[in-house]
Amino acid sequence: MSSAISQKPKQGGPSMSDEESSAGVESRISAPDLSCPKCNHLLPNGLGIITCLMCKSEVKVEHQGTRKKWREEKIGCPSCSKVLICGVDKRPANLQCASCQTHFVLKPNRPKIEVSCPSCDRKLRMNKRPGEREITCPACEAEFKISF
Repeated sequence: MSSAISQKPKQGGPSMSDEESSAGVESRISAPDLSCPKCNHLLPNGLGIITCLMCKSEVKVEHQGTRKKWREEKIGCPSCSKVLICGVDKRPANLQCASCQTHFVLKPNRPKIEVSCPSCDRKLRMNKRPGEREITCPACEAEFKISF
């Protein structure tokens, strides 16, 4: 059976970036990948007003299908493992389990991508994020750049 989750009131701004924060549950549903209409680079994943990391343009991104899936997403409470329905159409979301009263954060999904090393063809898996990245292959130590 499912229980409802109540949204925890937000107190202050976030003090850590998504990458530094470890407490919480990661959503299984990501916003669609979109390119900046000005520079054609990958936009940061999310909905609302998104700032392109490459050209600093602001782009309004809305996708009602994703917002609906986020509201209906079923997640397990990290404390009592009860299956819960999120009920909130944004990520990150500060939530509280209605059964055990545990507070937790439902974090945005961080899409992963596989790239091949141009030197040894080893597959490397990493978080997909906008911008240019310098990669050192762990197998052959070749250095190369990729951009999204």
